[in-house]
Amino acid sequence: MVSSAAQTVSQYLQELPLELRKDIAALRKLIKENLPGGFREAMNWGMICYQVPLSVSGPTYNKQPLAAVALAAQKNNISIYLLSIYASKKLTSEFNRRWLRSGKKLDMGKSCIRFKTLDAADT
Repeated sequence: MVSSAAQTVSQYLQELPLELRKDIAALRKLIKENLPGGFREAMNWGMICYQVPLSVSGPTYNKQPLAAVALAAQKNNISIYLLSIYASKKLTSEFNRRWLRSGKKLDMGKSCIRFKTLDAADT
């Protein structure tokens, strides 16, 4: 799945094969347990997003809520988008340093961390 047309997170999860659904559900739980209050979970851009509501942020250039974290099941991997990493060189360096300590291979774009399974990313 590259992008989903699901309107709800429940619909999105139901679209996934069982093993992938388990990994996405576990990551979703981890995100929800660690993300500060005030973020709303929603489907946006074909993935699960944790975003600042427009009622809090005010208008944005694209009229979309500000996303902080997004989670997606892609065709060949699981992707977590951490927008704070993209926005801060300091946070990017800190993230890279911590990941390096895990001994796991890092497959990362500007804000996207990719891995085949949750076990491949578990540190």
